[in-house]
Amino acid sequence: MRVFVYGTLLAGEANHWLLARARFVGEARTEPAFALYDLGAFPGLVPGGTHAVVGEVYEVDGPTLAALDQLEGHPHFYTRSPVTLEDGTVVETYLLAPEQVAGRPIIASGSWRTR
Repeated sequence: MRVFVYGTLLAGEANHWLLARARFVGEARTEPAFALYDLGAFPGLVPGGTHAVVGEVYEVDGPTLAALDQLEGHPHFYTRSPVTLEDGTVVETYLLAPEQVAGRPIIASGSWRTR
């Protein structure tokens, strides 16, 4: 399965170690249909915005996906869902609901690294 990551799972970020067994596919951007929020220690991606979000795509195996699901609290905190990238590819990522980010600042650049 291919997974789009956009925050602490990015290369060089705190939780990237969970992708040690994954195959890096490449850098990617979502379609401009999201909002990326700054939640302090990590970001939250919410559908329905107007920004393209910058991230990386990894091909993961079952145990790695299970570890990512646990980190993200799927399905009780983040929900793993399919999203379309700017090139039309559909991959999985972790989304939050709008009520989970209420009052938090939007990262207008769409990039966790350059926030």
